[in-house]
Amino acid sequence: MAARAVLSTGVIRVLVVDDHPVVRDGVVGQLGRHSDIEVAGHAADGAGAVAACARERPDVVLLDLRLPDGLAADVVPRLRAVSPSSRVLLFTAFPEHSAVAPSLAAGAVGLLVKDASGVALGDAIREVARRGSYRGGVPSAADAPLTPREYDVLRLVATGHTNGEIGEALRLSPNTVKTYLHQVMRKLEARNRAQVITNARAHGLL
Repeated sequence: MAARAVLSTGVIRVLVVDDHPVVRDGVVGQLGRHSDIEVAGHAADGAGAVAACARERPDVVLLDLRLPDGLAADVVPRLRAVSPSSRVLLFTAFPEHSAVAPSLAAGAVGLLVKDASGVALGDAIREVARRGSYRGGVPSAADAPLTPREYDVLRLVATGHTNGEIGEALRLSPNTVKTYLHQVMRKLEARNRAQVITNARAHGLL
């Protein structure tokens, strides 16, 4: 679903999340050069990002992969929960980092490297806002081994929750949870819950 601000005014509202002030200020400065992009706010950690996202409901969240209070994989589901229409674009100097795949699986729609030009930054944000994804020569959400919902189920399985507890947490029926879990097991070539956790860790998903 396209973000409301894009449909109504043509202006894309962006939340910038990075713990390095120089990087954060530089990105804000670059975005200020684009008349169709507005910086809705900024944050230096995951908790601040969630609070700002809940308050501002931006069209796009430009999210650093590594933050002081956690990795993007942990932050993305929280952003999705408080603002489902916001799309999360990962922003990192380390596109090969093991946290990229789980962050995409958690619901991020693509990844932009930090050495991108101001023009490329603006183009990436426009693509995310209008198409719902960003490829740009690096992994996108389509490359994630699991869907966001499958990843939600996997994370709860890994923390010892039963199918019933997972269903309650995600508001899914037990049969739906079982279906998602079977899909995860098939994709990760696992025969049981223990093996799916082992294989997920081997793939960098946990």
